[in-house]
Amino acid sequence: MVEAKIRKAAQSVCPICGKPTDVTLRPFCSKRCADVDLHRWLSGVYVVPVTEDEEEDERRNDTDDAGR
Repeated sequence: MVEAKIRKAAQSVCPICGKPTDVTLRPFCSKRCADVDLHRWLSGVYVVPVTEDEEEDERRNDTDDAGR
């Protein structure tokens, strides 16, 4: 079972530089690539798109107005 995981990790590539991944740092190949990815998230390069319904906005505004 462990050998299968190692083989699968060896077939994967790092999303930052494209080198084969390291089992301990998966999905990255090195600590440096993991840090590059973390920096991209923290600096706002990567974002998760969010769509809000208009009804949700109206409900939120109604509760804000009621609290005033």
